[in-house]
Amino acid sequence: MPEFILALDQGTTSSRAIIFDAFGQPIAQAQQEFPQHFPQPGWVEQDPNDIWESQLACARAALEKARLTAKDIAAIGITNQRETTILWDRKTGQPVHNAIVWQCRRTAPLCHELKSRGLEPIVQERTGLVIDAYFSGTKIQWLLQTYPEIRKRAEKGEIAFGTVDSWLVYKLTGGRLHLTDYTNASRTLLFNIHDLKWDELLLEELGVPAEILPEVRLSSQLYGETDPHWLGGPIPIGGIAGDQQAALFGQGCFNSGQAKNTYGTGCFLLMNTGSQAVNSRHGLITTVAWGIPNGQARPRIVYALEGSIFVAGAAIQWLRDSLGLLETAAASETLAASVPDNGGVYLVPAFTGLGAPYWDMEARGTIVGLTRGSTRAHLARAALEAIAYQTRDVLEAMVADAGTPLNILKADGGATANNFLMQFQADILGVPVQRAAIGETTALGAAYLAGLASGLWTLSTLPGTRAGSEGYFVPAMDAISREALYQRWKQAVARSRQWAS
Repeated sequence: MPEFILALDQGTTSSRAIIFDAFGQPIAQAQQEFPQHFPQPGWVEQDPNDIWESQLACARAALEKARLTAKDIAAIGITNQRETTILWDRKTGQPVHNAIVWQCRRTAPLCHELKSRGLEPIVQERTGLVIDAYFSGTKIQWLLQTYPEIRKRAEKGEIAFGTVDSWLVYKLTGGRLHLTDYTNASRTLLFNIHDLKWDELLLEELGVPAEILPEVRLSSQLYGETDPHWLGGPIPIGGIAGDQQAALFGQGCFNSGQAKNTYGTGCFLLMNTGSQAVNSRHGLITTVAWGIPNGQARPRIVYALEGSIFVAGAAIQWLRDSLGLLETAAASETLAASVPDNGGVYLVPAFTGLGAPYWDMEARGTIVGLTRGSTRAHLARAALEAIAYQTRDVLEAMVADAGTPLNILKADGGATANNFLMQFQADILGVPVQRAAIGETTALGAAYLAGLASGLWTLSTLPGTRAGSEGYFVPAMDAISREALYQRWKQAVARSRQWAS
């Protein structure tokens, strides 16, 4: 039996592929960035063909580095940037418009219209989500309203909608499969997370024809095989999960009450709530964590509370690429540590609005506290601190909803390599932070789901996650300093609110 899993991790700014062995260890990987497009302020697009071609190139490169062939791979697991919306021609497989990225704010007016019609309580009850431009539903609505020809073709069944996972499965299988999983479906604003099906009322309210929707499947099952042309032979596809749910699975947060934070382009804090879909009273969303076989007619569905921070590592990229203050993202750690404190400088990176717990589509990026003595080191430190402050905002809401305090925060994602950020995160939370030994737990989670479907592992034999000896950060800041810094952050956030309204 093949003993390797190929994980495809399609992210917001880059695609990567990682091959894991039977012990859950990465043995080869490849990564490739692809272009982002900003047609108007607040708009974010990607070329779906760039997504596909970069992901395919990474898969081929990883196989070559590992000196493996398709026959050596037990299954492929796919994890992806969520909510990003793609429409394509069912026959030709060609996109009919650029992908509208999850960060895009163009549908804010449509969201206001839906709210004015009193739909928010219904949406939250059925989908677990709030009405926000973040989610896929209004992106589809915008495309169909803006391009009447696409709407006509959609109603005839000639157009397919998919989040990035659906797009990749469609391309990998040569157009044979049009499907998604419960985790990605639960991010569309169109899926009833209790009945586990597309919601007819919401489809009608948003004007989305059911003909364009993918079939919804488990997060772990054998869906079909790749076209032999792409990777040198057919490979089973066995796992699909949105990136943050995959990270929760990869971190081994299988029990209710366990939580993780993924530090990437955005920042996403998820807490496993078990079989109960907990309705948030504090600005969080309820989402499907995963759906896996249960040996019974109804699958095992696990839910989670989630807080979404739109800009985290992207703020460091902004300092590097737009302002030219950093040569590399990694340089932010040394620069931030070169000053004893933030010098009173706070950066609220609300470049695309604020997510949980504020859900302010009109908030915009703000820097406050600048003096003549402020330096690029203070800005770098303020950007890193902002990631930790936003995480505390979400965690406080999560603890209030769940009713129990968190004793430890599990951390993963690229930015966890920054020791300054991890220590400051522990300091501002007042609880320890445990960094995963394998930073790429998003890909690992997808690999686990695919490995379960292929029979390589069972739930009881999953390799598990480990924390390295250097991966445990204990709070070192006194409570008075912690609260003083956090209250100033809250003041800075207040100054960013409703700026674009």
